[in-house]
Amino acid sequence: MTQVEQAPFEPNKPAMELSNELPPEEYDRLTDAIIAALKTVYDPEIPADIYELGLIYRVEVDDSRFVNIDMTLTAPGCPVAGEMPQWVENAVSIVPGVAGAKVNMVFDPPWDQSRMSEEARVALDMW
Repeated sequence: MTQVEQAPFEPNKPAMELSNELPPEEYDRLTDAIIAALKTVYDPEIPADIYELGLIYRVEVDDSRFVNIDMTLTAPGCPVAGEMPQWVENAVSIVPGVAGAKVNMVFDPPWDQSRMSEEARVALDMW
């Protein structure tokens, strides 16, 4: 059912699972558009987007083009924990060709700074 892209763990590289029904050019377009949508969502307390922070663990697009996303938070007690999943769902749902989106909050493995991209490290001055 799905193509899976997952190399050994790299910061901010979630598992991308897209339907085998998608032609390669549509697969690439949807992947790029979903990542771009994820990069529009920011934690209000951190000047880096959730994708570069490494909060997105898995993105799955099924045959109906519905997107399921596993994401985490920098801390379980994050003040926007109740709101951020809806921000992510809204951002991804408006991607052309996407039928809708659902965010599943996960805390295993727990997030840590090793999941951040170099871009996020620069933005946060964390080396």
